[in-house]
Amino acid sequence: MRPANSLFAFALIAVVAAFPAYAQDSQPEASLVGVDKVVRQPLSQTTSVIGRLVPRQRGTVAAATNGPVGEVAVAVGDRVSKGDLLVQIRDTRIRETRNLYAAQVGEAQAKVETAEAELAQAELELKRSDQLKKSAAFSQAKYEDQLKQVATSQSLVAEAENAVYTAQSELRRAEIDVFLARITAPFDGVVVEKHTEVGAYLGVGDPVVSLINDIDLEIEADVPTGLIAGLTPGRAVQATVFGGLTFDAFVRAVIPEENALTRTRAVRFDAVFPKDETVGPLASGQTITVHVPIGEDRQVVTVHKDAILTQGTNKSVYVVENGIAQPRPVDVGRAVGNRLEVIGGLKPDDVVVIRGNERLQPGQPVTYPGASGDSAATDANG
Repeated sequence: MRPANSLFAFALIAVVAAFPAYAQDSQPEASLVGVDKVVRQPLSQTTSVIGRLVPRQRGTVAAATNGPVGEVAVAVGDRVSKGDLLVQIRDTRIRETRNLYAAQVGEAQAKVETAEAELAQAELELKRSDQLKKSAAFSQAKYEDQLKQVATSQSLVAEAENAVYTAQSELRRAEIDVFLARITAPFDGVVVEKHTEVGAYLGVGDPVVSLINDIDLEIEADVPTGLIAGLTPGRAVQATVFGGLTFDAFVRAVIPEENALTRTRAVRFDAVFPKDETVGPLASGQTITVHVPIGEDRQVVTVHKDAILTQGTNKSVYVVENGIAQPRPVDVGRAVGNRLEVIGGLKPDDVVVIRGNERLQPGQPVTYPGASGDSAATDANG
């Protein structure tokens, strides 16, 4: 840092002397320029960590029923949508089994109807005998036999109903097997590996194809343990993809497992990835550089990089005050995006010229969008 005001005064004299000042009586026309404000903003010190793109969804689709493969509907590299057919198991035997259980359900239901009819007849006869209790024609032995017949008929009805429930359960299982014989994609993705062919026999759990969702990606980076404290969920960082495009990423989770060899922990980042022809389609495993903070943010004063004019080792900017552009020497430090840290010479809210400053001369009148209104107006590109 160069705090001495005499240094800036000397540099200002040098800059002013380098340009012929406008004559006071020339009254030149105002030059149209673009401007931007000097601002105070946080600055983060970062270090680069190599990360990679990982899919949120990746897995091997497995068979959920037994049977020979009748059709493989996809090849490696095919893009599929959720619900698309991957493999069809031959289901002729499964369908016949389902038809058999459907017939058993019908048979069991018929037995229920027969048992219910017999129960109704037994209850009717018991009721008639009950009405003859005070008559000489009443037979106690016959009445007791009718009571037993009603109880027997009730048991037969319950047994027939249980048979219906059993047959219906077997039918549902057979229908599930028919459904599961059609193996479909559980999510949108791309086939990266095929594990079976037509004619192979699949058992429950046997792999069919491997899928990855290459659209829903996130970043995983192995971050040194000493830097983990600054990576709280939601913390914004910068990431760079091959081709130089930089974009924002946000900490989603720090995996609570440390690699003892590298002293790192895996960190997952959400990001809205740039869509640019120079980058091309993103892929699982692709390298991403993540700029991880190594210290606390500090507030710095910054100026747009396009405001800087260089003459030899001297740097200056044109500051606009009351519609007049005057050169002012500045001392700048590190880059902060498309801005530069101001070490000296400028203060927050100074308005500097960032477009058209190459043709300006000291004391030249300028105009810019918003100049007649809010003094804080800035160029749209700033």
